[in-house]
This record gives sequence, structure tokens and C-alpha cells, in this order.
Amino acid sequence: MKPATRSLLAAAALGLTLGGCAALTGEGEPGGGPAPIARDPLAARHRQQAEALEHDGQLRRAAEEWKIVLTITPGDTKAREALRALQAKIDQTVAERLDEGRKALTRGVQLEARRKFLAALALDPSNRVAFDVLQSDTREVEFITHTVRAGDTLSALAQRYYGDRSRSEVIWETNQLPPNPRLAAGTTLKIPEIPGVPFVHPEARRPAPAVAAVPTPDVPRPGPAPGPAPTAPAPKEEYTSEVNPLLAEAREAFERNDYADALGSVDKFLAGKPGDREGLTLKKQALYGQAKSQMEAKQYPESIQSLTQLTRLQPDYEDAPALLRQARARIVEQHYTQGVRFYREEKLKEAIAEWRVVLEMEPAHANARRNIDQAEKLLRGLEQRMKK
Repeated sequence: MKPATRSLLAAAALGLTLGGCAALTGEGEPGGGPAPIARDPLAARHRQQAEALEHDGQLRRAAEEWKIVLTITPGDTKAREALRALQAKIDQTVAERLDEGRKALTRGVQLEARRKFLAALALDPSNRVAFDVLQSDTREVEFITHTVRAGDTLSALAQRYYGDRSRSEVIWETNQLPPNPRLAAGTTLKIPEIPGVPFVHPEARRPAPAVAAVPTPDVPRPGPAPGPAPTAPAPKEEYTSEVNPLLAEAREAFERNDYADALGSVDKFLAGKPGDREGLTLKKQALYGQAKSQMEAKQYPESIQSLTQLTRLQPDYEDAPALLRQARARIVEQHYTQGVRFYREEKLKEAIAEWRVVLEMEPAHANARRNIDQAEKLLRGLEQRMKK
């Protein structure tokens, strides 16, 4: 069979599939032309998902679904209008979160500020304002963990660690608990540091670093009661704290957002001092910054590598687990959308290959599975036609 005939049959089979969907609705093009592309079953499923997600408040995911609808049916004006209205809603919500984050910073509530700016980034990952503020104006909040015992309540824990029962809301918000939660014995909670509010419970206090006292004229050297005052020795270099050159290079690279250079230097430093707290902290900061930068550049496989390293060092670092899920979702989305494009171009085998990649990464992806079934049925029909 000639290639031109084969292409014609493929186009006819695809037209029959789409036309059958239109016949069920009783609609077609004016003048008896072919059924409108908007009746494509793939587009219909994504339209339903977009509407459901928007109704549930998952605005960004809804926007991605509308984009898929428009990829399948570029001439769908209703979908285009729905996406435009949704994008305006997203922009307004992002602006509100940024404003709330700035107000929280003004009040000195770092934890709330970070949540607001992270919420803005969740809706708009390329928002430079939120990204810059998170990098420069909000500090990393440190936590201790508490294993819940029978009878523990949030108010009791706030009294235990902060000496103030009214601080229970901080623990509630940090752990994203439901309203009026019942704390189950054996579960763990994060107890965050509150700037300016020291922990009062002995278990939560960090020991003050030991600092050698440098003799001065008004601070005598500790020891027995002084006799005749000897000549005071000059201060020695042993009292001067030195910064490791590799660590200094890593921090300078981090501050100029050169994360690869920072990681190279800090890894060399940690090779000699594997458990150094300052080095590990800097490495986590560099990995986090690198992952965020890679996601902003849509380098999702690279960001997954950075986030995987980060979560191995600290599984609950900042929002790293959520970012890792987001990066995986973006890769799945890319392969799924590419499959849709191939389907529209009648490259059915290529479309099936893309959707199989989706299923490898997300076995429960129902749309990819249904699309494969539909494309395979169409392929079998084409092969039967070509044999005749």
C-alpha cells in the first residue's frame, strides 16, 4: 500500500473516531462538515478535570488541565476564556499571598511569612518576588521534634516548650493539623523556634558553645587567688577562630547563587569533616537553592536529582518533599502532553510510547492508561484496513 493511501486511511480512521463522539452528542459543524475537534474524548476528560480542580481550589492544576484541552483543541474558545479567567484569579491570589507575607515579615513572624511566600510560589513557580524574599529576607526556621505521649495537648506542649499556652497555634500551623486535633500517642510533632522566644524546657535548649576566655586587664585569668601580678602574656592565635578556606569559598559561591560551585567546595570540605554541622547546613541550603533554580528553568530531571540528595540529608527540609513531588508531576505532565501532540498528529505509536513513560512514573495515571487503550484500538483498526 502506498504511503499516501496509508496516511489517508489513518486520517479517515481518526476522523471516524472523533465523528462517532460527536454523533453521540448530536452536534456537528454547520453545513454538514466534519465533527468539531472539541468533541475529542481526550479533551472532554481534561475539561471535566479542569472544572473539578478549579472548584476544589487547586487553581494551578486546573490551569494545566485547561492548557491540555487547548493543546488537543486549539480552536476551543470557551476553554481559552476559562483559562484566561482562571489565570486572572491565580494572579490575584498570588498578589494577596505576597502582601500577607510582607505584613508577616513586618510583624516579625518568620514562619507565617515563609508559608505565605511559599504559597505564592506554589501557584506561580516563576514568581521572582517570592523567590527573592525567601532567599534573602526570611530566615530558615529550625525545629526540634516531640514524640506525643498520652494526654498531650497543643496547649500543654506550648506551655512546656515556650512557657506560654497561647503559642499552641504555632505548633498547630507548623504541623498543618486539622481543627481541634486529637494527638495520637507515638506520633511526632515539629516544635519550631520562635524568634525572640527562647525554649524554656531543658530538653529543647541548645548548649551554649564553649568559648575560651581571653585575658584582658579587667577580666583576670581563672585560677587560684592571684599573688604578685606576673607580666600578662600577649594574646595568642589559639584564641582566634579561623574559617576553613573551602567553607568560605562555598559560602561566597552560595551568596552569588553559584550553587554548583558552592556544592563542589562544600563537598571537598565535608570529605575531611563529614559530620560538620556548618558544612552540612550550607550543603542543604545550596541543594535547595539549586533545585529551586532548576525548577524555575524547567530543568525538572536535574531538580529531582538535587532534591533527592537534599531529602537524603534531611527528609523534611523546608518544602523539599513537596517540590520533589511537583518536579515529578511536571515530568509526567511533559510526557503526557507530548503524547497528546503526537496523537493529534496521528503519530499513534509515538503517542503510546510517551504515555507508557507516564505510566512508568505514575502507574495510577488513569488518563494515560485510557489513552493508550484508545490509541491501540485505532492502530489495530488501521492495520486491519491496510491488510485488505
